[in-house]
Amino acid sequence: MRSIQRRLGIGLAATLLLAGLVLAQASLWVFDRGLRAYLEEDLRDEAQGLLTALVRGPSGLQLDERRLDPSFQRQFSGHYFRIDFVDDRSWRSRSLWDRELLKPNGTGMQAELGDGPQGQLLLIYRADYRRYGENLSISVAQDYQPILQSFRRMQWVGLGLGGAALLLILIAQRYTVHRALRPLEQVRRQIAQLQQGRRTDLDAEVPEELESLVAQINHLLAHTEDTLKRSRNALGNLGHALKTPLAVLISLAGREELAAHPALRASMREQLEQIEQRLSRELGRARLAGEVLPGARFDCAQELPGLFDTLSMIHDRGLSLEWQAPPGLVLPRDREDLLELLGNLLDNACKWADQRVQLTVEESAEGYRLCVDDDGPGIDAERRETVLGRGTRLDEQVAGHGLGLGIVRDIIEAWHGRIELQDSPLGGLQVMVSLPRR
Repeated sequence: MRSIQRRLGIGLAATLLLAGLVLAQASLWVFDRGLRAYLEEDLRDEAQGLLTALVRGPSGLQLDERRLDPSFQRQFSGHYFRIDFVDDRSWRSRSLWDRELLKPNGTGMQAELGDGPQGQLLLIYRADYRRYGENLSISVAQDYQPILQSFRRMQWVGLGLGGAALLLILIAQRYTVHRALRPLEQVRRQIAQLQQGRRTDLDAEVPEELESLVAQINHLLAHTEDTLKRSRNALGNLGHALKTPLAVLISLAGREELAAHPALRASMREQLEQIEQRLSRELGRARLAGEVLPGARFDCAQELPGLFDTLSMIHDRGLSLEWQAPPGLVLPRDREDLLELLGNLLDNACKWADQRVQLTVEESAEGYRLCVDDDGPGIDAERRETVLGRGTRLDEQVAGHGLGLGIVRDIIEAWHGRIELQDSPLGGLQVMVSLPRR
């Protein structure tokens, strides 16, 4: 959600900034064009005023200074003129002092600003006339520098106001987007709770825009849970249905009628046992929920006492069975899978233990750790990797198939965890299972 807000904020800021710059520049350009058109009228009036100031004198045309604007008399006033005759004579205003005003090449308002005295930038207008039988050209100019400076001040003021407005808009946008995305954030938290096993569906009380999405997710969750339950039941029924014929075949393979063929009987019995093991293993793997089932959770305080009572009845030879877990600890994993995992590990520990078996469940920042310790003979360090292999048996005298870690390893792999065999503080073997957080 934060990334969405950040992208929206960056996108809005960039759009507003670009639009503001384009609008500001366009506004200044339009204002500049309009102001130049207005000043062109003033310069045309000044040129016509200079034309009327030309009078006939004793020696020909002369300029009646009494009719001139006083600004043409004041040094570097920003108002200048130049009058050119066809005989290369030229008059210029006293305000130019010792500077020259270049004669424009064409008539009308000049597109480019001209250079004036003391760094001034001049708007120049030229008009051609005929006065008392003489052709002449009048050029008038006005300093445009103060107006350009005003434009720059307006730009800075506009940038300041635009920046303040942009900041206010971004704050308002952030608040609005945060409120608009709050329902999505709530849905995200609920989905996280689904993964942690703290709920089984999403709340239906959401804004109208999210009702269909939440309804579809809840429908999918219910369908997934129902499908998984039906698959588990079907696989369980299939397993039970196949175990009986296999048991019968194994029994038949051991009958006396086949005593005359010992090699055939041994081969048949071995193959049937492998089929039985493979069938049990594959059915067990197919029944794994992994992380699909929503609302999956394993409450240690509720589940472990029953599991240990069952183990005590199965291994009724005076074993001390103990378990330790933080009060109220709930593992966000499927209950059936976790019972399968712990049941296999504890059953193997009970088979090999002399007097004591202990389960320790711990929680850390990385995830959860399950340690099964026994005080049995243990396993040599160089043989532990072999034990983790599929179908390995260490002692033909002990019932079962090795440490029975096949289904355990499948469950741990489905949960992206790991299993390690270590020396136990009780003197035997420690099987440590590490499960990451979801």
